[in-house]
Amino acid sequence: MIYRETGQYKTSYQADQSIFPIRQDLYVIIAFVIFLYMVPWFATEYMYQVILLPLLIWGLIALGLNLMTGYTGLISLGTGGFMAVGAYSTFQMMTYFPWIPVPITFLFGGLMAAIFGVFIGLPSLRIKGFYLIVTTLAAQFFVEWLINGVDWLSDYSPSHTIGASPRTLFGFDVLGPAAPDENKYWMTLTIVIIMTLLAKNLVRGRIGRSWMAIRDMDIAAEIIGIRPLPNKLLSFAISSFYVGLGGSLYVMVLMENIDPEVFVILSTSFPVLFMIIIGGLGSILGSYLGAAFITLVPVFLLNAPGWVGIQVDSYIIQHFQFILFGGLIIFFLIVEPLGLARLWQIIKEKLRLWPFPH
Repeated sequence: MIYRETGQYKTSYQADQSIFPIRQDLYVIIAFVIFLYMVPWFATEYMYQVILLPLLIWGLIALGLNLMTGYTGLISLGTGGFMAVGAYSTFQMMTYFPWIPVPITFLFGGLMAAIFGVFIGLPSLRIKGFYLIVTTLAAQFFVEWLINGVDWLSDYSPSHTIGASPRTLFGFDVLGPAAPDENKYWMTLTIVIIMTLLAKNLVRGRIGRSWMAIRDMDIAAEIIGIRPLPNKLLSFAISSFYVGLGGSLYVMVLMENIDPEVFVILSTSFPVLFMIIIGGLGSILGSYLGAAFITLVPVFLLNAPGWVGIQVDSYIIQHFQFILFGGLIIFFLIVEPLGLARLWQIIKEKLRLWPFPH
C-alpha cells in the first residue's frame, strides 16, 4: 500500500532520529500545513473565533504544560498564572514601547513567564508529586492576587479590564478590533508551527532525553550523571515560556482584552491539564489532539441537538460536558494512559502492516 517504508534505509543515527523517519509522514505534514494556510479561503468568523484560533492557542499552551508534566514528570496547576504573567508582560511592553514589533512583545511575555517559572521551580529538587502541585497552585493564587491588587498592571482601570491596542505587522493589521481574522490566524498559525518544531527538536535531543530520564526515575538519572536541578529548572523555564506565549496570544489575539477573571484556575489550569491527559502525556501530537478534543466537543454538544430538532438548555449541555470529560479522563488513565496520541500511533502501525495480521 501507500503507507510503506520499504526501501527507506537508515544509514546513520541522525537519520534514525529524524523528525519524520518515514518519508510519507513528511509529505502528509507538508500537505496539512499548506491546507492550514489555505483555510481562510473558506473560513467564517464563527470558525475563527470558536474553532481555529482557540484550537491553535490552547494547543500551544497544552504543549508547554506537556513539556513539563509529560516529559519531565513535574505536575503543575499554575498554568493560568504563567498565562497571566505572559499576557500582562506583553501588554506592558506594547504600552510603553509601541514601536517594538509584535512578535518581540510576544516573546517578551514568554520570557517573563519563563523567569517566573524558574522561581517557582526552585523547590522542585526537594519536593515532588502532591507537594509540587500545591506549590504551583500557590503560584496561581499569588498571580491572581497580584493582578487584582496592583492597579498598575491593568493601567489603573477601575474594572481591571484593559483592551488590546491595535498593532500592525509588515503593514497588515494583526491586533485590535479592526484587524481581519485571517491576519490574526496566519500570524498565530506561523508562531505555533515554529514553536512546535522547536519543541520537537528539543525533546528528541539531549535535553529531552534528560527530562525523560528524570521522569522515569530521577535517582537513577542522577546516578548516570544527569543533574536534576538544572534540568528541572530548564523544564520549568521552557514550559512557562510556551504557556506565557500562549497566554499572550490568547488575550491579545482571541479575547482582544485582558480580564483577571480569564486566568482563574477553573478556566485555565484544569482544562489544560485535561487536554494533555486526554491527548497523551509525553506527546507533542497529543497536546494538539487534546486541545482539539476539549475545543470541539463543547461546540458539537452545543449544536448537535439543534441539528436533530431538539431543544436542550445550555446548562444541561454544560453539565453533560463535565460528566463526559470526567469519564474520559478516568477511561484514559485506566485503559490508555498515553491518550489519543497512542491510539493514533496504533492506527499507523496497522496501516504499515496491512493487510497482514498484527
